[in-house]
Amino acid sequence: MTSGATSLSLATIGDQFKLDLIYAAQTLTLQTNMIRDKFVAVITIICACVAASSLNAATIPAGTTLTVNSVSQFSSRAAVGKTFEAKLAQDVSANGKILLKAGSKVFGKIASSRSNPHKNDPLTVELTSVSVNGRNVPVKTNAFQPGSPTVTGRQARYGHTAGTLMITPGTKMQFQLVQPVTF
Repeated sequence: MTSGATSLSLATIGDQFKLDLIYAAQTLTLQTNMIRDKFVAVITIICACVAASSLNAATIPAGTTLTVNSVSQFSSRAAVGKTFEAKLAQDVSANGKILLKAGSKVFGKIASSRSNPHKNDPLTVELTSVSVNGRNVPVKTNAFQPGSPTVTGRQARYGHTAGTLMITPGTKMQFQLVQPVTF
């Protein structure tokens, strides 16, 4: 009886081991399926977000004129690279839709100036970004030369100008986009 009981007991243990292996395999498969399903769900959500953002994307074409009024004060002797703030003087629209409202903040920089006494570059400025829904979107515009200081006959012959040009708050400037802007 002992040998029969041992055989039965080993057979039962073997069957139990097989059942444990099957259970472990099913559990592993279930866990793998759950991970795969979560991964697919995350990818689906990301794709949906990208699709939704591209539906709301707007593009202002190159060549569009941006008319701004300066908020900051600066002069023709300001350092190249110094930034300034302005506001859009009028709405900007494309395809009949207003994309930027008048009063939106824009930012620019001094592209050239008379800050170096050995150079006689005119003051030129360009826009670098526009604020859209609280975030600054980079823009690339042409350089704009606001006004010009007084020039005498002698200074004109030698390419020099007199005085310092001051850009005061409210000075109107016009820029053209060199590249389209998508936001």
